[in-house]
Amino acid sequence: MKIIFYTTGCPKCEVLKKKLSSKNLSYEICEDTNIMLEKGLSSAPALEVNGKIYNFKEAIKFINEMGDA
Repeated sequence: MKIIFYTTGCPKCEVLKKKLSSKNLSYEICEDTNIMLEKGLSSAPALEVNGKIYNFKEAIKFINEMGDA
């Protein structure tokens, strides 16, 4: 599973980062706002999992549903 974490370093980004770490999920970090805009993201944080984009709320739900990796 390939996970890309789109972040600007905001408080919500830190929450998502902690959630990812708590499940021991491996991920790449993208802080390039131009790439985020090209992907159609209007806010951060967001996750891209195997090509599917999740906004913050969806990402939290996705992580919570994951078992320990």
